[in-house]
Amino acid sequence: MSPAIPVRCLARPLAGGLVVPWVSLIHNGHAVFGSLDADRTRRAFLQRLCQICSQPLQERFFVIVRPADQQQGYSPEPALHPECQPYTAANCPMLNGTATHYRTRPLLASHPAGRPCTDPSCPCPELTPDEGHTARSGRPADRYEAWMIHTRNYRLVFPPDRPEVPSGISLDVPVLRERVLRTATLTPEQQHLMDLWHALMNGS
Repeated sequence: MSPAIPVRCLARPLAGGLVVPWVSLIHNGHAVFGSLDADRTRRAFLQRLCQICSQPLQERFFVIVRPADQQQGYSPEPALHPECQPYTAANCPMLNGTATHYRTRPLLASHPAGRPCTDPSCPCPELTPDEGHTARSGRPADRYEAWMIHTRNYRLVFPPDRPEVPSGISLDVPVLRERVLRTATLTPEQQHLMDLWHALMNGS
């Protein structure tokens, strides 16, 4: 059963019955789940705000972490309250396991109604995918974890060429708790090996 909408989020707008995260891009009046508003994301990082409800973080917070994030040393999305994280994990297709692969094209290219944005005055991002999207495009979904961190260890990572725009929240800090949200989707070859292993173990 999906968690109820957190009290912190009751004032947030809904789309399809789901809470629209504060950092979600709003395009032509529609919430674009899975795409971040750059300005709100930056504000959430700098002002220590929850990406879902926009309220200030308190004693503890969660960050969403993939293996690639561990390697680079930071989580690229703003933090979440302990109350907002379970709701997000239960309803986000990438976190709850419903989505088995990453999108093959930029999200806005299919919004709205499968057509690119043709409004020259629209402030939406360009449709060219970023490096992260290009690297993940069409690939099996990664393992996702939620890490709980004390706010006294909240540290931002900044790129050398853009010191005013945070890259994300540092993971090189003490972690209070780690929670697996979903395991990685296996490639066909990996699944075949796993099936062989299970057959061997069940036959022994």
